[in-house]
Amino acid sequence: MSFIKTTEQTSNHNHLEKMSINELLININKEDKTVPNAVERSIPQIEALVSQIVQKLKEGGRLFYMGAGTSGRLGVVDASECPPTFGVSQDLVIGLIAGGDSAIRKAVEFAEDSIDQGWKDLTAYKISQKDVVIGIAASGTTPYVIGALESCNKNNIITGCITCNEGSPLATTAQFPIVVTVGPEFVTGSSRMKAGTAQKLVLNMISTAAMIQLGRVKGNKMVDMQLSNNKLVDRGTRMIMEELNIERQQAAKLLEEYGSVRNAIDNYEGA
Repeated sequence: MSFIKTTEQTSNHNHLEKMSINELLININKEDKTVPNAVERSIPQIEALVSQIVQKLKEGGRLFYMGAGTSGRLGVVDASECPPTFGVSQDLVIGLIAGGDSAIRKAVEFAEDSIDQGWKDLTAYKISQKDVVIGIAASGTTPYVIGALESCNKNNIITGCITCNEGSPLATTAQFPIVVTVGPEFVTGSSRMKAGTAQKLVLNMISTAAMIQLGRVKGNKMVDMQLSNNKLVDRGTRMIMEELNIERQQAAKLLEEYGSVRNAIDNYEGA
């Protein structure tokens, strides 16, 4: 199927090497400002996918992100931030990147070109019909991701995607596609820029909305966050102070006693 790959179209700006630093920054920012509007147009698609994710997670399933290069790294980042932010287990949201974990830091040549490796990576996690798999690829043509989603479809596993090209092979393969059309990049073809920003925004929306729906936020606070450093202990203390309208010393004592913001608040209210 032929389609217009807008992420590869020529930049709206030319002679970049002749621009001053100020001109470069202003023009990059000008392009970046268009991204949230593109994401807004995709909210119905995002909502449809998040609804599926919430249902499956409530039934004991997991969420998988799959991608290569920048897209894969963004998925890994979002997955890795769910446990400390929302207090969920490490295996609830899982990020997979073509080439394995070493590809997070350094590109692995041709890793994304294998049509079979994505499914192999999923089977290592005993993927099942209880799970949801989201393929992430700005171009929408990454074989590693498309092959994995095709196998998921054959095995009745719910599939979604985040891509920036309408009508791409990935968008037509996913059962619940999210297509954020951001147009040409400032540097032609550099999809780590606007496309990467769009993917990050959508990932934020997916994981945050899903976790809130799962009850991992109280009011507007991350009451289940892991208290893994002094900054987070201080944040947790302030949350308790604000929620219970008590002094810092008492809030800190409650946090130390109960080990989490949620437990501290719940036990105080029940006292």
